[in-house]
Amino acid sequence: MSGAELGLAVSVFLACAVEAVEALTIVMAVGYTRSWPSALAGAGAAVGALAVLVAALGAALTSVPVDDLRLPVGVVLLVFGVQWLRKAILRSAGLKAMHDERDIYALQRAEARAAGRTHGGIDGYSFVISLKGVLLEGFEVVLIVVGFGASQHRIGLASAAAVIAVALVICAGIAARAPLARVPENTMKFAVGVLLSSFGIFWAGEGLGARWPLDDASVLFIIALVWGCSFAAVSVLRRREPYA
Repeated sequence: MSGAELGLAVSVFLACAVEAVEALTIVMAVGYTRSWPSALAGAGAAVGALAVLVAALGAALTSVPVDDLRLPVGVVLLVFGVQWLRKAILRSAGLKAMHDERDIYALQRAEARAAGRTHGGIDGYSFVISLKGVLLEGFEVVLIVVGFGASQHRIGLASAAAVIAVALVICAGIAARAPLARVPENTMKFAVGVLLSSFGIFWAGEGLGARWPLDDASVLFIIALVWGCSFAAVSVLRRREPYA
């Protein structure tokens, strides 16, 4: 496996793991509070829709020459990477509240109880909330999977990394029977933001005609530079008033 393929697999795995933790929290909340069959049906429908989307976009993009994909894919990854990195930097600096799965789980369960109950058949509330939660959390991952996979015509590798990440998160959730609050989510988002931003810069540069001095190995130096600048930003921002 080349360095670029390894970076693809790691980036997709981490991104999917983070989003899977958030989606699992929503599904568990409505499942335990209202109806597991309905919650799982909604989650399954969302996963099916996302899989079809990956297959459709992947099939369309793999027919396009790689060189023509570098710039648009690089821009998309850079946009997502900067968004993830910005939030992670603010949280690390204490200027934004940490993402707390326990609080989110408690809120989702309270809302599920307040929604009232349906009698018999599919519980519409559980189905819709699970469907919406998985779709929203999964859509960004679809773009990352397709973006990374299409940039190297390795949709299969990107999809496999996503499936492994989701499977591991689900297994951990089943074992814990509780939201995965101990997962270092912000650290993972920080890493994903750095990787997405770095590969975005690398591929966008190639798309604009840049020739990196060390070819694919140059991405390692870009990752180091983005990581260093991000930690410097955290140090500077920590001097400001902390999140209240």
